[in-house]
Amino acid sequence: MIEEELQTIPKMKFSEHYKKMWPYVKPYWFRALLAVLISIPIGALDSVVALALKPYMDIVLVDKSHESPVYIPLLIVAFTTLQGFLNYFAAYLNTWVGTKIDQDLKRDLFQKLLYLEPAYFDKHSSGFVLQRFGNDAAVACTGLLENLKLFVTRFFSSVGLICVLIYNSWQLSIIAIVVLLLALLPLASVRRRIKDLVYKSVAENSKIFTNYNEAYSGNKTIAAYNMQEKEFTQFNEFLRKIFKITIKMVQKIGWMTPMMHIMVSIGIGGVIGYGSYLIVNGDITSGNFVSFITALVMLYNPIKSLGKNFQAVQISFLAIERVAEILEVEPAINDKPSAKELDRIKKSIEYKNVGFEYNEGTPVLKNISFSIKPGMRVAFVGNSGGGKSTLVNLLPRFYEVTEGGILIDGTDIRDYRLHSLRENIAVVFQDNFLFTGTIRDNILIGKPDASPEEIEKAVKMAYLDDFIDELENGLDTDIGERGALLSGGQRQRLAIARAFLKNSQIVVLDEATSALDNKSEAVVQKAIDNLMQDRTVFVIAHRLSTVQNADVIMVVNDGEIVETGRHEELLKIENGAYKALYAAQFKSKN
Repeated sequence: MIEEELQTIPKMKFSEHYKKMWPYVKPYWFRALLAVLISIPIGALDSVVALALKPYMDIVLVDKSHESPVYIPLLIVAFTTLQGFLNYFAAYLNTWVGTKIDQDLKRDLFQKLLYLEPAYFDKHSSGFVLQRFGNDAAVACTGLLENLKLFVTRFFSSVGLICVLIYNSWQLSIIAIVVLLLALLPLASVRRRIKDLVYKSVAENSKIFTNYNEAYSGNKTIAAYNMQEKEFTQFNEFLRKIFKITIKMVQKIGWMTPMMHIMVSIGIGGVIGYGSYLIVNGDITSGNFVSFITALVMLYNPIKSLGKNFQAVQISFLAIERVAEILEVEPAINDKPSAKELDRIKKSIEYKNVGFEYNEGTPVLKNISFSIKPGMRVAFVGNSGGGKSTLVNLLPRFYEVTEGGILIDGTDIRDYRLHSLRENIAVVFQDNFLFTGTIRDNILIGKPDASPEEIEKAVKMAYLDDFIDELENGLDTDIGERGALLSGGQRQRLAIARAFLKNSQIVVLDEATSALDNKSEAVVQKAIDNLMQDRTVFVIAHRLSTVQNADVIMVVNDGEIVETGRHEELLKIENGAYKALYAAQFKSKN
């Protein structure tokens, strides 16, 4: 799947690579430009050493003059020192600008990630997200200015050195330049040769990231089911594929470097052979020849490794393409331009002929219709996979309805601002996500500016006070990543505390007690009872004992509401779905 998605990235022209990144370069354009301008003398100064050798050779070694031009070695040292300092400043500026661009880009990518709808994460693995939203940005920014500096330096170095070549001998220059062009010719095909391999490499590296994430998050399951060998085999297979891709990359373009070595050798050999003839005929001096050879070697040496550098450039450009594609992704669930604020629910919440599909052509919910008034407690029960969680997930617009609509006070929820809609809904999941930090940090998610009195009340209402009082650091106790240092019941009560602090008018309880033992469930249920007071409540429950007091119970099977009523009413239905569920759960008591 990842390979197919990467292949859909549109091919961009060379000029569009940097154009896509311009908004991120723009705030730092002066420093970026300065780094590029500094690269000009860095490259141009390469020609000084070669040019200085001509008078030095002619005066000292050929004419054997006693008046040695001491200034020439001093000038070489001075210019080389200057070049060294300029290199330092260029590297500093490139690192400064590159890091700033990288961070700005990652900020935008992370912000984009935070506002994407849950369906996006259903379709993409954690490895894909890490690769596309993190690693690609680093690759793009690392190569952006550094490669620009490299090419500016090499370009002006080449221009300066070619001028030295022509100055010393136009005849030899023809040989040198023809060989140079022939050596550079294969670079035109680098991008085409590596594009597919780069995409495959990105895909396989994404899977590696996923493996690491699963090894961390699923460590207990791996240990419990002795999956170590299986996971290692899978990981090793991905590494094997990456190795094959890397070797194919070398096979496709690795030959360019030795070929350039050969071409350079031919060029130098041809220049030495023809240069000797020109010296004997008196067309050029020995100084001309030494200066020419020095300039030629300085010109050719970088060419030997240019194939590898150019490959890095193309990889950076391809990363820019992938980053640009991600930046253009728009959340499927967002606000309409005319969206309005939802303050309070005054009249009703209505599901009107609601249909939903995760995958086109496979309905999960079909023609769901019901209406409830504020303050009611509604319970959804039914067989697993019947669509209960999907039904309540549509209310805060985690997913968008496929057919029909959900109305609050007669207005479709898609006409309300998403932020205001979700401000009115607190959700307690079966497996609540807790963030790295303290108990206080996680409770304050419900209301970041809550007063100490509000926090204390939330803690008591969630029956967390006895547990917290026993801790040395109390509310400031670190809970570990994803609340790893807490028990299941403690995690649920912490989630209830933050939902209580949020003080939303609607509470959604998605099987909040189903994963707990009886003792933990009893305490959590009391906390839930506190949370439900004076609120509109949607309860998804597997244990029917927790929903018997609901104002209305809806039985959801195969995406449809098959029965509706109170507990006592539903039990009176002969051969009813609810009665069958109840009988199955309380069989031992009957």
